[in-house]
Amino acid sequence: MLLATILALGGAVTLAGCGGSTSSSSASSAGKLQVAAAENFWGSIAAQLGGEKVAVTSVIVNPNTDPHSYEPTAADGVTFASSRMAIVNGIGYDGWASKLLAANPSSGRVALDVGDLLGLGDGANAHQWYSPASVQRVIDQIVADYKRLDPKDSVYFDRQRTTFVTNALARYDRLRKEIRTRYAGVPVGYSESIFQPLGEDLGLRLVTPYSFAKAIAEGSDVSAADKQTVDRQAEDGAIKVWVYNSQNATPDVQRVNQLARAAHIPIATITETLSPASATFEQWQDAELTRLRAALAQATSR
Repeated sequence: MLLATILALGGAVTLAGCGGSTSSSSASSAGKLQVAAAENFWGSIAAQLGGEKVAVTSVIVNPNTDPHSYEPTAADGVTFASSRMAIVNGIGYDGWASKLLAANPSSGRVALDVGDLLGLGDGANAHQWYSPASVQRVIDQIVADYKRLDPKDSVYFDRQRTTFVTNALARYDRLRKEIRTRYAGVPVGYSESIFQPLGEDLGLRLVTPYSFAKAIAEGSDVSAADKQTVDRQAEDGAIKVWVYNSQNATPDVQRVNQLARAAHIPIATITETLSPASATFEQWQDAELTRLRAALAQATSR
């Protein structure tokens, strides 16, 4: 029923307001390349790379919204229908966004599916915005797509990319290098698969069973064996730091939180989407890396 409504709105070009989205006013976005991003972590990057030539609307902006189960509105359909470029995560993460694109086909639109770009399908770790290597590939592709859609401003987009990579991401890169140099090999527990790509990039030893982290991320049942393993790791001090997604503190996660506190294990938090919603991608990641660095320093006294 929703897709039928969206199809009926497919010819509309005025962006409608939506409680879950952020968008530019028609006056401020007039003449700009219209970009729709399913989630604000990719939307933030796209906006900074596009600068004054691009207007980006992100659908998922509320930190309390679950991108997996999001129910798109008719206004979201208009946003995608009127876009010249659309960015979706893919990898089974935001199927609703791919359906919106399918419901509003356009020969003039460029669609960037992050999973397709990275060669990852359903079943792979969908949280590639936590993989610095994947983020770099997405940056390169966004700029390439901008230049394809707006070739006269290619030099401008190249400058935006250089500024973003060398300036905006400077602290992000510095923090990652510092943690990797100082704390590589430290055993760390984590509540969700969302942290795995970053943890591996940092050289940390991730000891939580991946099946536990994957089940928490997907909202499926955690096996009794995995519960016992994770509980024991906290109780016995087999982990030096516990990292959990504060946007998804399930009963299983809360139990481990309590065990970690009882064992005086430092805890660091991460979130699935930008928090606060007004933050840029790099501000959000820098804050999380800073908290993680502090927890590692506390745990290792170095």
